Amino acid sequence: MKAGLLEARGLTFPTLEAGQGPLVLCVHGFPDHPRSFRHQVPALAAAGYRAVAPTMRGYAPGAIPADGRYQSAVLAQDVIAWIDALGYDDAVVFGHDWGAIAAYAAALAAPRRLRKLVVDALPYGTQFLTAFSTSYEQQKRSWYMFFFQTPVAEVAVAHDDFRFLERLWRDWSPGWKWPPEEMAALKETFRQPGVLQAALGYYRALFNPALDDPALAELQGRMNVAPIDVPALMIHGADDGCIGRELVAGMEAFFPRGLSTEIVPAAGHFVHQERPAVVNRLILDFLAR
Repeated sequence: MKAGLLEARGLTFPTLEAGQGPLVLCVHGFPDHPRSFRHQVPALAAAGYRAVAPTMRGYAPGAIPADGRYQSAVLAQDVIAWIDALGYDDAVVFGHDWGAIAAYAAALAAPRRLRKLVVDALPYGTQFLTAFSTSYEQQKRSWYMFFFQTPVAEVAVAHDDFRFLERLWRDWSPGWKWPPEEMAALKETFRQPGVLQAALGYYRALFNPALDDPALAELQGRMNVAPIDVPALMIHGADDGCIGRELVAGMEAFFPRGLSTEIVPAAGHFVHQERPAVVNRLILDFLAR
């Protein structure tokens, strides 16, 4: 992989990329960064694709927006702008966690710009929305989202050299023994000025419509309720401690052009890092179909 910079929408997004050919964007989530796809980018490049993993808005000082917008409709605009800035008409988008939200939103906003959609660890649909008010098990898993609304969240996450991040990874992927250097790299990302506040801003935008751009209300209102007219692959870890595997059920109703679903055993929320050989095979088979 080689490091680069992607200029789009007045922001500078650091990237990791490899290969030449049709574009595959690999979009990370929380708490994460482009190195999340260190197993997928080389595999996609070897298969004849140009794989680019951009830093999400807010996850680098030059990518922090002055207006503080982090709603999913804004993330959709970022994805489309990245495709444009890289000189392509369309792309496959592979999104994990918040990256999956960005991918869904981009597919709603501009379905012709996405050839295929691969999503990892974050379901789509009304059954997912409903779980936050009806499923005690999911409410327990999602405690951090509500905690992040409080003014003490920044202090708590940064305390003891960001040990909070270690505990999230452990809870969300209970069987994964991550490489220590990967956690060290993640903490280095979060030590950058403004990054922690920006990462929490995603969650605060979920619960505070005042933080949304009114011009994007129509697209924002279609998230998780409107069908997505892009062929899709959903990958989920069987032991995901962040989002229950049961919430994947029912997704197919929202994908009229087809949805393939794969529940990967012995994997948690970071399934693409935990079981890279399995996930790479699933993605490459899906793209080849």
